[in-house]
Amino acid sequence: MTKAEKVEFVINKLEELYPVVPVPLDHYSPYTLLVAVLLSAQCTDERVNKITPSLFEVADNPFDMAQIPVEQIKDIIRPCGLSPMKSKGISELSKILVEEYQGEVPQDMEALEKLPAVGHKTASVVMSQAFGVPSFPVDTHIHRLIYRWGLSSGKNVVQTEKDCKRLFPKELWNKLHLQIIFFGREYCPARGHNPHECPICSVIGRAPMFKGEPDLKPPKK
Repeated sequence: MTKAEKVEFVINKLEELYPVVPVPLDHYSPYTLLVAVLLSAQCTDERVNKITPSLFEVADNPFDMAQIPVEQIKDIIRPCGLSPMKSKGISELSKILVEEYQGEVPQDMEALEKLPAVGHKTASVVMSQAFGVPSFPVDTHIHRLIYRWGLSSGKNVVQTEKDCKRLFPKELWNKLHLQIIFFGREYCPARGHNPHECPICSVIGRAPMFKGEPDLKPPKK
């Protein structure tokens, strides 16, 4: 199967399995999405969704958040992990949004990446899910699957993102990256994955993820 055929198969299979994909992180504004994505670093979306209601009850906009002591933010978000760094980032970026952007989240990748605690992936998610700008945020699920499907070298997320943008039609990026995430969680996990039972790996082949990961042999019939 050629790479182009693999790409077409992946697109069609994901559309078949996930014709509608919800945004995993609960939010109701670009700001609440930005904060939720920041909190999701090294934390599950499920846990973030349990914590954000308590945080947003106290402050769900940068004007109010900028007035809250960092320690209070840290106490609320502690279950998400990395609370000292995340609470400081939330506080500082909120102040910047108030002082420089009239309390609005900028619809600009470069401006987002300059905000405290906001990396490229976080900025990409906000651009994609809050503003509908074609982006292809690459998380560990996407990084793992794109490599397993033989569509990227998989050496780092930067290269994986470039390969995804080159291979997949731009108009599909925003939906496709979510479809891949849901597929990875349901069918193609990091551990305990059987490629011969996977709806995609079983068809287009599977490369070992990294050196040391066993390439499972087909079950005996």
